[in-house]
Amino acid sequence: MSTAPSTYRAVQVAADGSLEPVRRELTDPTRGHVRLRVEACGVCHTDAYGFQPHPETEQGRVPGHEVVGIIDAVGEGVTRWAVGDRVGVGFLAGHCGECVSCRRGDFVTCKDQPKTGLEVDGGYAEYMIARQTGLVAIPDSMSSAAVAPLLCAGLTTYNGLLNSSPVPGSVVGIQGIGGLGHLGLQYADKMGMRVVAIGRGTEKEKLSLELGADEYIDSTGTDAVAALNKLGGADVIVATASSGEVASTLIGGLADHGRLMILGASPVTVGPDDLKDRRIQILGSLTGTPIQNEDNLAFAEREGVKALIEERPLNEAPAAVDRMLSGQARFRMVLIP
Repeated sequence: MSTAPSTYRAVQVAADGSLEPVRRELTDPTRGHVRLRVEACGVCHTDAYGFQPHPETEQGRVPGHEVVGIIDAVGEGVTRWAVGDRVGVGFLAGHCGECVSCRRGDFVTCKDQPKTGLEVDGGYAEYMIARQTGLVAIPDSMSSAAVAPLLCAGLTTYNGLLNSSPVPGSVVGIQGIGGLGHLGLQYADKMGMRVVAIGRGTEKEKLSLELGADEYIDSTGTDAVAALNKLGGADVIVATASSGEVASTLIGGLADHGRLMILGASPVTVGPDDLKDRRIQILGSLTGTPIQNEDNLAFAEREGVKALIEERPLNEAPAAVDRMLSGQARFRMVLIP
């Protein structure tokens, strides 16, 4: 007999874009879906996208797309997963398996894949419903709070590095030492790169070196492009901060055939000479597939990559979001129901 309650606590987006606590009726998962009892949910900058009027979001939506939980019910047609499995859900809520992209094996660009916390309810709650194709198996040795940020921030930087195709020993610049950047330093270091942290001011220099950076460039007190060129130019620069203008200026610090990997959302400007004469490439990366996320977690578990987190109870979700948006978080907020 199920021990699940008839209602559960959640935090949803109100009409004015603020977050409000509610109680919701617990429903059974539909075909191809499972129900999770949420153990942890990370707070991501992308969550704030749903706090504003936008076609993809609506009043009453539950945010959160770095979710770890225990399956407590499965819908019809679910064969891979069972009650009691600990799983994760990231930003991409599960591919359809039928569209042209899926038929070509490109599940990230699936045309019928909702975004967790924006188009379907996410993990700022005690329970959530998830599509089975979006589920990620969680290693037993990793705590739910530790895993949650790795499902989006971790996967974004892990895949961003892999998709920029550096080889061990490459000079890799990590621009922005925040929620993504502090993970990027660790991943790049564990992948065998020569890691250059690029931050504003000297406040994060010591931490950057502790997390795996070989060099630190203060872009406010140093000509970052000149500093990169002194190292022979960066083979890859991973832009994790939201400023497209800053990322654009760093193109001059790339070596010939260098690659700028954009993980933020702001526009980037590049000149034709950089593209034609120096063969610079501008790339982007959007999280990844569930199996890539499992690879990411296996790598993080084996190599000791860890998000620096601050935990808060679910009822403090608005304060946790404010701390994240203000830049005060060091470095990822995690809600615990």
